[in-house]
Amino acid sequence: MGIWEQSGHDVRLDWGGEGVTALGRECAVLIVVDVLSFSTTTDLVVGRGGRVLPVRWRDERGVAQARAAGAVIAGEGTFTLRPSSVTDIPPGTFLALPSPNGATLCATAAATGARVLAGCLRNASAVAARAHELGGPIGVIAAGERWGVNMSGEGDTFGPLRPCAEDQVGAGAIAAALARLGCTLSPEAALAARTADVAAIADCVSGRELTEAGHGGDVALAAQIDVSEAAPVLHEGVLR
Repeated sequence: MGIWEQSGHDVRLDWGGEGVTALGRECAVLIVVDVLSFSTTTDLVVGRGGRVLPVRWRDERGVAQARAAGAVIAGEGTFTLRPSSVTDIPPGTFLALPSPNGATLCATAAATGARVLAGCLRNASAVAARAHELGGPIGVIAAGERWGVNMSGEGDTFGPLRPCAEDQVGAGAIAAALARLGCTLSPEAALAARTADVAAIADCVSGRELTEAGHGGDVALAAQIDVSEAAPVLHEGVLR
């Protein structure tokens, strides 16, 4: 055991793929938190009885993966990565959701052998309760973004990690919910729990970017806390 695993605590917190690698060595459960927007959109789909196939790319590779699984690919038609596009998604829809952050981390987390959940503010308490049932240690992974990544989901360019306020807040809300269930938090998780200010979502860089692009409704949906009982768990590559 090493210091990077934050050993000795029920709940640990780290960032991005590097954090998955570090925490995945000991954690039985990993919660991927990508508030704007993969985890929030996943919550809305699963909350309506649907399933989500995490897809890393929106190019021909993602389309081929979706078609092979029999899923509808977001970005072709009505549904997209934006939460507002799926609020009325037909119950039972199987949606392939491209995301270079959240979807990629789900695959990386699954490769560690841990049980993988997708968490956000909307389902913070529900995801915490499900993770607690599955048993720990529990790793909370704030997704962050990658400098220079092509956010269209095409290409293979990844830069260094950029921590994001919205994912810090989402991870903190989940950590706080786990603490209420009696779990001990690592200092990293405890700090996030103490600073989980939902009001920061609207004015953080990502929130402002979306709002200025005319997508303020997506930010508002993502900033709702504990309005959902969905707790998406990855099973055979599908969140349900």
